[in-house]
Amino acid sequence: MTKKVSSSKMAEQRRSSRSRHTKFHVFTTVCLISVIFTYMFNTNTFVSNISFNFTPNTTIPFLSVNLLDNQTFILNQLKSTSTIHNPVLIVKEVIVQKSVSGDDQNPLVPPINLTKKQRISWFKNKLPEFDISRSNQEFEFRTQEFFKDCKVRFFMTWISSPLRVFGKREFLAVDALFKSNPESCLMIISNVMDPVHEFKSLKPIIDLGFRVEVLTPDLNFLFENTPAKSWFDHIKNGNRDPGEIPLAQNLSNLIRLVVLYKYGGVYLDTDFIPLKDFSGLRNSIGAQSVNPSGNWTRLNNAVLIFDKNHPLLYKFIEEFALTFNGNRWGFNGPYLVSRVVEREETELESNFSVLPPAAFYPVDWTRIGGLFIRPVNQAHRRWAEKKVARLKESSYGVHLWNKQSRNFRIEEESIMARLISDNCVICKFFKKSQRLSHPSFSLS
Repeated sequence: MTKKVSSSKMAEQRRSSRSRHTKFHVFTTVCLISVIFTYMFNTNTFVSNISFNFTPNTTIPFLSVNLLDNQTFILNQLKSTSTIHNPVLIVKEVIVQKSVSGDDQNPLVPPINLTKKQRISWFKNKLPEFDISRSNQEFEFRTQEFFKDCKVRFFMTWISSPLRVFGKREFLAVDALFKSNPESCLMIISNVMDPVHEFKSLKPIIDLGFRVEVLTPDLNFLFENTPAKSWFDHIKNGNRDPGEIPLAQNLSNLIRLVVLYKYGGVYLDTDFIPLKDFSGLRNSIGAQSVNPSGNWTRLNNAVLIFDKNHPLLYKFIEEFALTFNGNRWGFNGPYLVSRVVEREETELESNFSVLPPAAFYPVDWTRIGGLFIRPVNQAHRRWAEKKVARLKESSYGVHLWNKQSRNFRIEEESIMARLISDNCVICKFFKKSQRLSHPSFSLS
């Protein structure tokens, strides 16, 4: 009987001990999580609302095209490096969710799960609704008149859904352009920019005498006497598969090549923040990445500088027409210029140059978030100041990698805040904690 009672007591003591042990583990875990979140909030390393309305313009490799159309990509598990010498925000994981946002709805994105034949048929019927396919008889005359007496001819494209607005984010790029290139001209080629709204949004720049023109392109004229014409004819006639990627994106890739071939000048993406005068550059393209030996491994087409009728531009256009693939992101853009230059580079050495990543792409897309973060201490602040100085010295501008940075806020004293405040003419729309998104302008 004594043994039984003793065994019962021992069992009860063991259960009580395990219970206390479990409670202690739960308590310590909760405390640890609390400490981590308190640190993240206090040091601004936690970034909220990191959701990107994602279309395939963003350079995330190795993702199926089927995942890229009309999706919202939420980047989570973001971490800020603990080393103050190089604080960056690094993308650790990509989670895919369905998007219901109207921002990325595009009239030329075919329904999913269509066969190739069905997609071609759908597209052929839908294309007449797309304004850009119609001729703009004024395009050639207005372009010639506009570019008279310009130090440098700049082009941007805004080929998209009517629901997307040329907004504050894009205005930052235009504002910075005229700070560093005041005697130049900018033509924005667009199928959707409403003249009344866009004039109002660009009016602060225009009122200061800077030259900006928004024009709907005449694709028949632009593509005439180039390989682009046959490609466009096949697309319109239903003899070529447009692919699953929005046609607007691929038209932007092609239009930038053709306008430079016809007129010469500089093409810039609308998320490129210029920092320097471009007038000294000719026939150049920027490397996005290099190997340890310093040889480029990837070029990018977000910035292109070429003379009129340059033979390499013709090669780009020809490659686009011959190898077009509307189902692979980047194939008709960054990958296209990379493979053509690799093939033709030896023949063009005397009339063409590849600039290092520091020229146009000084910050990789996985690290772009580090430019938006407010310094957390004095060491971080000194690092940010040195980074700004280095960018101003070595870079012609900073590419913001489209939707990789759209929902980041420009935090006070961050590198982006310093760059923009030092490189703007109007500076009207830059405020502390300004979000780089696509809402309409508020000119109040």
